[in-house]
Amino acid sequence: MTTEAGIHLLIVDDDARIRELLRRFLVRQGFWVTAARDAAHARKLLAGLEFDLIVLDVMMPGEDGISLTRALRAGITTPILLLTARGETSDRIAGLEAGADDYLPKPFEPKELLLRINAILRRVPQARTNPELPKVLHLGPVRYDVGRGELWSGDERVRLTQTEAQLMRIFSACPGEPVSRARLVEELGRDDGQAQERAVDVQITRLRRKIETDPRQPRYLQTVRGEGYRLAPD
Repeated sequence: MTTEAGIHLLIVDDDARIRELLRRFLVRQGFWVTAARDAAHARKLLAGLEFDLIVLDVMMPGEDGISLTRALRAGITTPILLLTARGETSDRIAGLEAGADDYLPKPFEPKELLLRINAILRRVPQARTNPELPKVLHLGPVRYDVGRGELWSGDERVRLTQTEAQLMRIFSACPGEPVSRARLVEELGRDDGQAQERAVDVQITRLRRKIETDPRQPRYLQTVRGEGYRLAPD
C-alpha cells in the first residue's frame, strides 16, 4: 500500500521493542516517523514540531495515553490513534471521549494499523493542509527552516544535495536526540551493511561543512559515541 509523501507520524510507546518495530514498519510504508518513549518525551517533541498523526499507547508509566490525549486536545487538533491491550467497550469510549480519532486494541496486525492510519488521514485532510508558521532551528550563524526544508546563512540560501536535505529532515524531526547510523541508512533508503554506514559518515562530513564554523570540531551536528549523530540547535 502506498502513502502520501511527506506524512509525519509521532509514535508514543514505552516498550522500546514495539516502538522500534512500528517505526521500521511505517518507514517502509513511506511515512516520516518520530518516536517518543513516554508522554513527557512526546510533549517535548510536540512543542517544537508539527505532526500529521499521533499513534499513542494508552498503558504507559506516568501519564497514560488517555490523559495525554485529553491534555493535547486542549491545544491541538492533530489526529490521534490510541493503541492498548484494553479492548473493552468502556475503555474505547473513554479514549474517544478524551478526543481520540480511533482506537486499535492489541494485539493487531501491522496492515490493520496502516489501514486505520490512512483512513484517519483521508477523513481529516485539512489537518495536513492548514498553513503553519515555519519552524526554524538556529545553528549559530546558520538557520534551518523545518517547514520548507531550507538551510540559510544570513540572506543566502545554502544549497543542499538530496541526501543532505534528507539528513536535515531526519535530524530536525528529533532535535537533541541521537539518531543511529543504522537508522540513517534505513531512512535514506540505502542497503544495510557497514559499507553503507561509512557512506553515511561521508555525507555527515559534507553536511558539517555547510553547518559548522569548524567542521573538525562540530558544535551543532555532533557525534554521539556508541549511538550515532544528533543535531543540537541553539
